[in-house]
Amino acid sequence: MAETERSPATRSDDAGAASALRVAAWRHGALAESSDGAALEALTAAARDRRGAALWVDYARPRPDELATVARLLELHPLVVEDIEEGNQRSKVELTDGLIHLVVFALDYTDEVVSTEIDIVIGPGFLLTVHDGSWDGRAIERLSGTGLQGVMERGVDHLLWALIDSIVDDYFPFVDRIGDALDVLEDAVVENPDPRTLERVFALKRELIDVRRAVSPVREILNQLTNRDLALIDADEIIYFRDVYDHLIRLTDEIDNYRELAASTLDVYLSSVNNNLSLIMKRLTGVTVVLAGIGAVAGIFGMSEAARAVGLGPMGFWLITALIFGGAAATIWYLRRIGWV
Repeated sequence: MAETERSPATRSDDAGAASALRVAAWRHGALAESSDGAALEALTAAARDRRGAALWVDYARPRPDELATVARLLELHPLVVEDIEEGNQRSKVELTDGLIHLVVFALDYTDEVVSTEIDIVIGPGFLLTVHDGSWDGRAIERLSGTGLQGVMERGVDHLLWALIDSIVDDYFPFVDRIGDALDVLEDAVVENPDPRTLERVFALKRELIDVRRAVSPVREILNQLTNRDLALIDADEIIYFRDVYDHLIRLTDEIDNYRELAASTLDVYLSSVNNNLSLIMKRLTGVTVVLAGIGAVAGIFGMSEAARAVGLGPMGFWLITALIFGGAAATIWYLRRIGWV
């Protein structure tokens, strides 16, 4: 299965979808949310006074001019803005001018693995997420319990943990699906090693590569977030990021195990094909032995001179015929006994 990757550079072109801006601001003990046209006004007001505030700016499919406006209000570094505009980034974490820029990939699955690039920028009192419309940060499970207010009152670093934790949790169904598919393939390779089974093995190997490419770099991202002294990440939040890091260790280990199983399944397929070929060759050899014996006897005693020479007389034809079929039957019995036919 091929992987489809969607990046910010193509978000505004996807099915002609318009950009969507949503702003959530936690200020003075209250949460204010806005979207569409009012969101930009709310962002402008919050950007002027961010004392004691937590601001989440979520932008789907932004145009370059819209992104430039948000970057100006949030005082983003030009290099960060450039990376977000270009898209097609690898998973990474970078510190630029006091900001932390993370690139992670969310996975979706229909007939193929689809990875969606999510750019996350955390700065003093704000968190910016940029993505296409296929991922919805507001729909994560962490926000359905205490709600967005319960998360944001603990700061934008806690919101960052909630988003990354949700993205990582969504990786588990893919790994489980791969494990189930491997179980089915292992049985199919033994029972029916045909070209269609081989195609499924290669498709599964490609899917494993796609999932590993999305999952493995996030492990390094969490490693840096938990082991570096970052002013934007509160010390009390480190334990939450370490919990996600532990999940990623287990995920990457499972993916590596499944890659080895997929390679072993391919070896079993090749061995099964070779065994089947050997069985066919043995059967063909057995058939050749039977036919060659019949042909040899018939060729010798089919001549009248040979029949007269051994004194068979007029009944020679029937005796030789009986000898041929008797010998063929004995040969077939022996070959079946040793498993050749």
